Amino acid sequence: MSKLTVSAKTNLLGLSREKMETFFVSIGEKKFRAQQMLKWIHHNGVGDFDEMSNISKALRERLKDIAEIRGPEVVSSHFSEDGTCKWVIRVASGSCVETVYIPDGKRGTLCVSSQAGCALDCSFCSTGKQGFNSDLTVAEIIGQVWVAAKHFGNVPAKMDRSITNVVMMGMGEPLLNFDNVVDAMNLMMDDLGYGLSKRRVTLSTSGVVPALRKLGSVTDASLAISLHAPNNALRDKLVPINKKYPLEELLDATAEYMGGLSDKSRVVTIEYTLLAGVNDQPEHAKQMARLLKNTPCKINLIPFNPFPYSGYERPSNNAVRRFQELLAQAGYNTTVRKTRGDDIDAACGQLVGQVNDRTRRSARYIEARQLDSTQDVPTIKKGAA
Repeated sequence: MSKLTVSAKTNLLGLSREKMETFFVSIGEKKFRAQQMLKWIHHNGVGDFDEMSNISKALRERLKDIAEIRGPEVVSSHFSEDGTCKWVIRVASGSCVETVYIPDGKRGTLCVSSQAGCALDCSFCSTGKQGFNSDLTVAEIIGQVWVAAKHFGNVPAKMDRSITNVVMMGMGEPLLNFDNVVDAMNLMMDDLGYGLSKRRVTLSTSGVVPALRKLGSVTDASLAISLHAPNNALRDKLVPINKKYPLEELLDATAEYMGGLSDKSRVVTIEYTLLAGVNDQPEHAKQMARLLKNTPCKINLIPFNPFPYSGYERPSNNAVRRFQELLAQAGYNTTVRKTRGDDIDAACGQLVGQVNDRTRRSARYIEARQLDSTQDVPTIKKGAA
């Protein structure tokens, strides 16, 4: 599929409060116009300038010439028997990504993608098997929240809303799309955006350590670490980026981020996918307890969700229960994630979308995304393969 045509107009959907203010000042308008626009877009879900009643007709007409509010294209929607929803969304590169909504009582979590495909190639994740295609723009990331909020009738904005939490745990490694993910998360937490608490917006990383060390200077969102193994030898096989940034460095960077938060009561979430006969044995639980003894955390165990040709199997319920009990006995708050949406391939690790012109993971590609001594934020050398 060829790439979609990209408009020359400024897409206001992807502008943070600061960038929205800069946009309006640049066209000779007052900063307060940014507040009006953000409310129309994110509080009310409006994408048509003509519906913005408190903006003059002259300005509305001018905005039509230079700007737009363009949400991502929804290719298809899928609805599970358990209430889980999945949207397949086409992005500018022509690839498709997936967004998943998971209801749980009064809580509703939206799992948002940050990239089309993923370069990290974790062995148990179907997304990584497609390789990497493109970073999502801010508009494409926040647009997933915009689409879901409108679907659930959460516009105009109200207190009793379906989406209570957003997790950057969809397709892609968020810290390899650093700037766009940070801008999108800050919009989620902005009172002029979606007004979500910093406790309710979570970034999950597999361990891009330099970017994690930078993260605390630009956001105070909650943090989750995709651990999946209690020692370096096993994690090298399951999560290849561990070869570059081993567990000791990852946990040190995690402590640095959590220590920089103003709310000292928050703890990091440790995600651990249980693979039958691979990392689900009692010795693994004991190793994990020792590994995390100096890391205030809560542990979320995720029984593997099968996908074709993965080579892995889901552990038995007894194995999962035994693993949880051993961690609980060691003093850890440990939960087991319910499998939701597997009938529509929306469960954790099953998101695949449709990634075009895939670029497989390579040492040069990963190296191009890291911080070095001359850079302040992660960058990518386009075409690295």
